[in-house]
Amino acid sequence: MSRIVDLLYQRLPAIHRIRDAEQGYPLRELLSVVAEQLAAMEENLEQLYDDQFIETCAEWVAPYIGDLIGYHTLHGVVPGVASPRADVANTIRYRRRKGTASMLEQVARDVTGWPARVVEFFQLLGWTQHMNHHRLKAHYSPDLRQWQRLKWLDTPFDTVAHSVEVRRIASGAGRYNIPNVGLFLFRIRAFPLTRSPVVADPALGGGALVRCNPLGVDMVLYNAPETEEEISHLAEPGNVPQPLTKRWIKTHLADYYGPDKSLVLERAGADPPQLISSEDICICDLSDVEDGGGTVIGWACQPAAGSTKVAIDPELGRIAFGDPPATPVLVSFHYGFSIAIGGGEYERGTAEIVTVDQRVSGGALLQPALNLVKSGGIVEITDSYRYEETPVIAVDSRASVTLRGANGARPFLQAIGDISLQLGGEATLVLDGLVISGGMLNLPDFGDDEPRYLVLRDCTLVPGAGAALSVAHSFTEITLERCITGPLHIVADSKVTLRECIVDATDPELVAYRGPGGDDLSVGGIMRLENCTIIGKIHTRQVTMASDCLFVAWLAATGDTWSAPLWVERRQKGCIRFSYVPSGSRTPRCYHCQPTEGDLQTRPHFTSLRYGDPGYCQLRQATPDTIRRGAHDESEMGVLHGLYQPQRETNLRIRLDEYLRYGLEAGIFYSS
Repeated sequence: MSRIVDLLYQRLPAIHRIRDAEQGYPLRELLSVVAEQLAAMEENLEQLYDDQFIETCAEWVAPYIGDLIGYHTLHGVVPGVASPRADVANTIRYRRRKGTASMLEQVARDVTGWPARVVEFFQLLGWTQHMNHHRLKAHYSPDLRQWQRLKWLDTPFDTVAHSVEVRRIASGAGRYNIPNVGLFLFRIRAFPLTRSPVVADPALGGGALVRCNPLGVDMVLYNAPETEEEISHLAEPGNVPQPLTKRWIKTHLADYYGPDKSLVLERAGADPPQLISSEDICICDLSDVEDGGGTVIGWACQPAAGSTKVAIDPELGRIAFGDPPATPVLVSFHYGFSIAIGGGEYERGTAEIVTVDQRVSGGALLQPALNLVKSGGIVEITDSYRYEETPVIAVDSRASVTLRGANGARPFLQAIGDISLQLGGEATLVLDGLVISGGMLNLPDFGDDEPRYLVLRDCTLVPGAGAALSVAHSFTEITLERCITGPLHIVADSKVTLRECIVDATDPELVAYRGPGGDDLSVGGIMRLENCTIIGKIHTRQVTMASDCLFVAWLAATGDTWSAPLWVERRQKGCIRFSYVPSGSRTPRCYHCQPTEGDLQTRPHFTSLRYGDPGYCQLRQATPDTIRRGAHDESEMGVLHGLYQPQRETNLRIRLDEYLRYGLEAGIFYSS
C-alpha cells in the first residue's frame, strides 16, 4: 500500500507537497486512506483474473467452473476429490482420452483412492479367427507349459482366452463378453514393518527356523506397490498390493528383494546392518514336515547344515537357515490390512510437538526409562524391535506419563505376565503406537476415590495371545482410539470410550466385555462407542451412546448362562443408533438399527475374523446393504466406517456414466 501512497503523492503539484510538509503531512494521511481502497480494488481485480483458471481460482469458484464444463460433484471421502479443484482440472484431460482403458483406470484410482486395474474382457474372448486378423496369443486351449500365464488365470491379469458369458457384468455375475469392461479394485493396503527381529520356532528349536511375524506365527507377505510413471500405463502385478507367491518371486527376485523393496534380510551387529545378498536367497516351500504320528519335525526344503543359503517362503512368512545365525537377523517386509488402526508404522500425525524425556531402541529394557519418568514425561521407542519384558508402569499422583512408539515405528512388547499399571491419584497414562502380546494390562483397585486416566491410541493388544485390559479401580476413565484389543474387563463404575476400535474375544460366543475377576457374569463399566466392531458377548452397566457399530455376538446353542448376547443393565438411559444389534439383546432404545423385528436373515459377513489375516473384520459383499450402507451417513457400520467404501463405489459409478465408451457396460469387482 505504501507504493500506491507514494505514487499518488508524487502526482500532486510541488506547492501542495511543500505546504503539506509544513502542516505535518495531513494530505498524505488522507491519501493513505484512499490508497487502502485502491489496494483492495487492485487485489480484487487480480483475484477476478485468477478466478478464470481452476489452478488459481478461489475455493468457492471451483464448483462454478466445474458447472460450466458439466462437472458432477462427488463424495469428498478421498484426498483426490476432497476438494473439487483437482477433479475439475482433470476433467478436460479425462475427456480427451474418454473411453480408453488407461483413462478409466486413472479415474478409478482418483475417485476411490484404491489401486485399480481395468480389463477389457472382449479382448479375452476365444472365437474363430479371421485370416486377415490373426490373434496369435488368443489360444482357445491354453499352453500348459506357460505357467506365468496360468498363474494369473481368473485374476485381473488374466491373458487366457475364455468362452462367452451372457450374464450381465453390471450384476457381477458375467465377465467375458463383447461389451464388457471390468474395474478391479484392491482394498487391502500393504503396510511396512522395518528391521524387525525374526522369531525362532519354539517347537523345533535350534534357531535355524524362524518367522517374519513378531508373534511367531505364519503370515502371508505382501509386495510394496510401485507407482506407475506414465498415465497411459495399465497396472501390472507390481503396481498393486497383493500377496507374494513363491513361484512368481523366484523368477522375479530382483524386483521384490532388496533395500526399499518388498522384502529384505539384514544381519544386526553393524551400523547399518549388513545386507544378506540376493545371491544367497532361495525361494522355497517351507511347509511343515510331519512324522507318521502327525507331529511336526521340521520344514520342507530346509538348507543343509553348513550352507550359506537362506530359504524364504513368502506365502507362510517363514525363513530357514542352514545353521542358526551367529548374529540377530532383521527382516523388513510388508503385511496386508485394510485400515490404519492398531500398532503400525503408518503416519499417526502427532498434533503437538513435545520434548521426549527418554528414548529406547534395539530391544533394550524399558523399565529403567519408565522409572525415570514416573513423575511425568515421555518414553519413546524409536524402532520396530521386539521387546521381551514385563514392565511395571508407575505414575505419580497428578503426573502424566506417555509410553509410545515413534512415528514410523511399530515396537512389539512380548510380556510373560500381567503388566501392572500403578497410577497415583489423578494420574494419566498414555500408551501410543504399541503392539502388546502375552500379558494383560492390569490396573488394580487403589482403595480411594481419586480418578485415574488411561488412554490407548493406535495400540494392539493382540487378540487370542493373552493380551487384554483389566481395570478394577472404580474411578477410572478409559479412552481407546483406533485400537485392536482382546477382551476388556472393566469395573462397573468406570467409564469407557471407544472410537474406531476392534474388541475381539476371538469368537462371537465368548465374552468380549465384562467386569474384572473370574466371574463371566460380572457387570462391566459404562460404555460409549463410535465406529467399533465388537466380537463377543457384552455385559455392561450402561451404554451411554453407541453409533455406527457392529456387535457380533450370540449365545451358545446349549448351556449358555447369559440372558442376552448384548446385555445392558440400565436400559432407561442411553441410545444405540445405526448399529447391528444381535437378536435377543437387552439394550436401551435403538434407532435405525439392524436387524429389524422379525428379520432373522440380516447379519454381517466377514472376510475373516482371525487377527493377522489381511481381510480381518472386513465386510464381504454378501453382507446386506442395510449393514454395508446402514451407518448414519450411508457408510458401512463398524470399524471400517471411516473408509467410506460405499461412497467410493458411488463415486466410481458416477464417473463411469460419464467416461465409459458408448455401447460398453462396466462391472466393479473387489480383488481384495
